[in-house]
Amino acid sequence: MLEHDVIIIGGGLAGSRAALEVARKAPHLNIALVAKTHPIRSHSVAAQGGIAASLKNVDPADDWRAHAFDTVKGSDYLADQDAVEILTQEAPEVIIDLEHMGVLFSRLPDGRIAQRAFGGHSHNRTCYAADKTGHAILHELVNNLRRYGVRIYDEWYVMRLILEEEQAKGIVMYHVHDGHLEVVRAKAVMFATGGYGRAFNTTSNDFASTGDGLAMAALAGIPLQDMEFVQFHPTGLYPVGVLISEAVRGEGAYLINSQGDRFMANYAPSRMELAPRDITSRAITLEIRAGRGIHPDGRVGGPFIYLDLRHLGREKIMSRIPFCWEEAHRLVGIDAAEHPMPVRPTVHYSMGGIPTNVEGQVIISSALAGNFQFDPSDPISPQDNLVDGLFAAGEAACVSVHGANRLGSNSLLECVVYGRRTGAAIAQFVQGRKLPEVNEQSYLQEARNQIQALLGRSGGLRIQQVRQDFQDVMTSHCGVFRTEAIMQSGLDKIHQLQEQYQQIYLDDRGTLWNTEIIEALELRSLMIVGQMILTSALNRRESRGAHSREDFSQRDDPNFLKHTLAYYSPAGIDLSYRPVKITCFQPQERKY
Repeated sequence: MLEHDVIIIGGGLAGSRAALEVARKAPHLNIALVAKTHPIRSHSVAAQGGIAASLKNVDPADDWRAHAFDTVKGSDYLADQDAVEILTQEAPEVIIDLEHMGVLFSRLPDGRIAQRAFGGHSHNRTCYAADKTGHAILHELVNNLRRYGVRIYDEWYVMRLILEEEQAKGIVMYHVHDGHLEVVRAKAVMFATGGYGRAFNTTSNDFASTGDGLAMAALAGIPLQDMEFVQFHPTGLYPVGVLISEAVRGEGAYLINSQGDRFMANYAPSRMELAPRDITSRAITLEIRAGRGIHPDGRVGGPFIYLDLRHLGREKIMSRIPFCWEEAHRLVGIDAAEHPMPVRPTVHYSMGGIPTNVEGQVIISSALAGNFQFDPSDPISPQDNLVDGLFAAGEAACVSVHGANRLGSNSLLECVVYGRRTGAAIAQFVQGRKLPEVNEQSYLQEARNQIQALLGRSGGLRIQQVRQDFQDVMTSHCGVFRTEAIMQSGLDKIHQLQEQYQQIYLDDRGTLWNTEIIEALELRSLMIVGQMILTSALNRRESRGAHSREDFSQRDDPNFLKHTLAYYSPAGIDLSYRPVKITCFQPQERKY
């Protein structure tokens, strides 16, 4: 049995930043990071547009309070404001820290870090490294992990969280290379496993974004919070779905329909193309529904609209947003300096996840459950019940700085601020603790049985077909707009597909680099997450942020200004609720 003081699952920005902070705070600790890809292939490396902070390099009027208000307003008032205050107050400090690590941010002529406009932000506060910001940050973090001697297990798939009597004791992991199984015990376990975009058939997320950490937590009895809030990025490149960064609109690109109109004037006249993502995605969807979309052959009434960069000029495009130009040229053969890009909304980000407090400690239940009404004169502050030794940060977590809708360039910030904060909390937590007792053989045998059951199946269904059917159901039944009938039908179909999952078979029955085993395990994760998304969405009878219901078109603060907690069991999903923490900004109508 392997032993480490700290085990972190996930090699992206949140996991790497947490590991680095543990090493900085307590160099004597034995720290390990487990990733199912190499860490620099984590999805964080694909983040393009930037990272928000009120540095005031471009706009001296900016400050953390303005950043906090923009974030809370952008969240449609579902963000926990104590967490938002921490996020925005610590933002300038973490940017300078990244710069000192060697992150090559783009610069102003006087040498200061450059900052650009981004959707939903009232000031130009997004720091960037051209349009490869995640790449620039993640590479430096991973280099620093090497320098501090953090043990990296790359291409190991974590199959199970060992959770006994509400104490996290370790993990069970599977080596993709040769099928070797290991039990790892640790004094603290952290999830930083990212999102679940591959639950849908069109997404900006990479193939590894399958919600494994969320599913593991759910199977261990931990609730998932606010899973109904799935962000659709407005500008996914048609038809492939990859991201065309918000940085493109931040540099001045236009959204135009088949009539050549900048239609955002009808939806968010004060912000135009830089409205928050939920508003912009709905606007594009409504334009397409109204027959003002464009066909690949140029006819009207098609499935996409145009993102027009031509007026920016080739020099600005190639210096500020070269990667977006490369993506369009490589994937759909378009020179964006000469022709507009075809785009439509694509699944991009999960606002929900494993609930945590502001120290990254995982919450297993809230002292306040069931329904309640919001009363701003009587704030409710129940004590949440925490899982001993379990932490989470980044997109897999829900400390709820994004609420019902995330503002662009706040995701990298969350990873770095709360990765750092969680790492510091872990370093303090493990001091003086003993390694837990773990029955290694029972967990190994259970994992062997699970793998053997997959290898021994003689069903008639291919993994790819069941996965495709599931992704199609999620896309058509849990999209930009939702209704009760559509979502209930989607849930019924997911239940049928979960039965079909028992009939999948693997062509590869070997143990060496058997990616079909990983695909089968990932599909189980996706199905669990998808069921929790739809169940949570079905029971939120209002429209708020990214959750837009055509049968309940208004926000309903008296009944739904609260976080959803969804608990998984094979028999179904149970829901309870916990309050939103309001410290500075009372909910008001959200206009742009």
